[in-house]
Amino acid sequence: MSLPRLAASVLLAAALAACAVLEPTPSKDEVSAFSANREGDAVPRGWQPLIITRAKAPTQYRLVYDERARSVVVHARASRSATGLKQPLDVDAAARPRVAWRWRVQELINGADNRDRHAEDSPVRLLLFFDGDKRRLPPRDQLALEMAQMVSGQSVPYATLAYIWENRQPVGTVIGSAHTGRVKMVVAGSGRDRLGQWKHFERDYVADFARAFGERPGRLIGVGILTDTDNTGAEVEAYYGDIELRTGS
Repeated sequence: MSLPRLAASVLLAAALAACAVLEPTPSKDEVSAFSANREGDAVPRGWQPLIITRAKAPTQYRLVYDERARSVVVHARASRSATGLKQPLDVDAAARPRVAWRWRVQELINGADNRDRHAEDSPVRLLLFFDGDKRRLPPRDQLALEMAQMVSGQSVPYATLAYIWENRQPVGTVIGSAHTGRVKMVVAGSGRDRLGQWKHFERDYVADFARAFGERPGRLIGVGILTDTDNTGAEVEAYYGDIELRTGS
């Protein structure tokens, strides 16, 4: 393997390793509510830091009481940074195929474009991590996942589905990551619609996964949030409310 390809593989492995569900925190079948925490803490109970690579500056997260939401929420502030928070889960996706959440985006990131690897930033991301049979993947993807597990020393998800706020792309658009085919992004919010206001969402993530990856998802093994501006070098802040898994009825 040439040095450029090796370097690219290492970076890909590091990106995938960031999605690893950390041990030894027990997996759960419910997402721990931000609103059940005290304001002032940095990490909600049941959640853990999500580190992309040690070279990335950390996004600052803090629990605050939001008057508009009338509850404790997570406030994120990014400045040329890309880290997140995540929680392990163990959920039958078919039994609870819907995810509901709310977030408040203060401003768009100038120059952000999630179709461009050099501008792939978003003020808010909701990440869902899935298990699956990695032996069915193409050899390149299998190698990347194996390298990621070696880098992190942790089990790496089969696939990651991210809901994002995009500058231009219409709601519902599926965007493939420029770094790996094991990450797909679905545009949940777009443009300047209701910037600065709390916006509520509910999505059938099983259907979105099938549309993005061309197959049904395995078990849902984790959830995460990520506010990142490492590619554009921008400064942005946003707020995350509680995340809830729901049945299809």
